[in-house]
Amino acid sequence: MSRRISVIGDGGWGTALALVLEGNGHEVTVWGPFEEGVAPIRDRRENQTYLPGIALPDTLEWTADRSAAARDCDIAVLAMPTRYFRPVLESFKGLFGADCHFVSVAKGLDKQTHERMSVVAQSVLETPHVAALSGPSHAEEVARGIPTAVVMASKEHALSVELQQVFAAPLFRVYSADDVVGVELGGALKNVIALGVGMADGLGFGDNTRAALITRGLAEMTRLGSAMGANPATFSGLSGMGDLIVTCTSQHSRNRGVGERIGRGEPIDEIMDGFKQAVEGVWNCATAVELADALGVDVPVTREVHAIVHQGKPPLDGVRDLLERDLKREST
Repeated sequence: MSRRISVIGDGGWGTALALVLEGNGHEVTVWGPFEEGVAPIRDRRENQTYLPGIALPDTLEWTADRSAAARDCDIAVLAMPTRYFRPVLESFKGLFGADCHFVSVAKGLDKQTHERMSVVAQSVLETPHVAALSGPSHAEEVARGIPTAVVMASKEHALSVELQQVFAAPLFRVYSADDVVGVELGGALKNVIALGVGMADGLGFGDNTRAALITRGLAEMTRLGSAMGANPATFSGLSGMGDLIVTCTSQHSRNRGVGERIGRGEPIDEIMDGFKQAVEGVWNCATAVELADALGVDVPVTREVHAIVHQGKPPLDGVRDLLERDLKREST
């Protein structure tokens, strides 16, 4: 059954998902905050800023009008960077119909409240009907039809299954899950670990170091997620291990790429000044440390990444401090 779907966010990930949904036969509109941003996409049928080289079909609509995007919408895909997630939703408050269902695809945490994005959406939009989509899914590959598998999670099992059917395509496999806490936290926390892996790459370390950081990073993601109510097994799946691997190793990964530049000695302020897209790990590492402190969870990799990014600690000192910690059992 065809649905009327609005993608809120005209970045690379929103555009890629719009292509998947349009290809499934749905009526899709993409909303961007500025008419001067969406007009060139509408005219050229290409998102040159965020997804260059990908042809966009004429049937894909583009608008900067909030009312037009929300009108008669069956499903809204929330694809804004986490830094802008809450204010954008507040600007849409009261515009969506009562029967609209929402899918958060943002991978991060709210800076002020430390809440997951689906919780922010439920609060701002005053609806329980919010699911989360996550997994190893670079927009550049999804848009080109590279085989991909992701997870659709909701506490309402019927909602996750319904949305699974809406999003699933021959080259875009969607699994359903009810551990929305674990699915969202995997997507948020892996970005911080990817920054650390990139730093190690920039310092000239090798595969051994990368494997160690990925593995120990997964361990602390699982510890923190479990303390926040997630099922530990979720972190062994697509939204945990899967997304962590791709973000720590891919040429498309902005978080790994920024970390690599930090490792080579570039100042973080200069790096971020040149970025148009979100680098969620830079924004969320402080939130992750604050959460870990509040819950009494040990997150040494995350803590060193935060010290390097936000406190000016030399990357090499961070690596040394990780290696020189007191020896312990691997299972702890």
